[in-house]
Amino acid sequence: MGVQQVLEQKISQKFAPHFLHIENESHMHSSGRGVDSHFKVVLVSDAFNGVRKVARHQMLYQLLAEELKNGIHALALHTYTLDEWQALEQQFPKSPNCLGVGQ
Repeated sequence: MGVQQVLEQKISQKFAPHFLHIENESHMHSSGRGVDSHFKVVLVSDAFNGVRKVARHQMLYQLLAEELKNGIHALALHTYTLDEWQALEQQFPKSPNCLGVGQ
C-alpha cells in the first residue's frame, strides 16, 4: 500500500470525515526527500467541533507519527468543522510551489 493510501486509511478510520482530500505535492518541492514526502490534507470532521486549529493539527501529527518518522517531510493541513467547511463553500487553498522548484 502506498503512502497516500495509508494516510487515507488512517485518517478515515480515526476521523470519520465528511470530506477528505489528500494530495501528494512532492513534485512541487525541491527538498530531495523523495516522491512521497510532501502531502496536503484537507479534512472536514465532527471530531474538530470545539477544538482549536493547533490542537487539530496535533491530533493528526499524533495519528501519523510513524509516517512522519519514516519519510513524510511535510504535511500541509487544512482542518475544518462541517460548519466552517460550508462557510468556505467547500473551497480550500491552493499550495504554492517550493521556492527552489524551477530555479
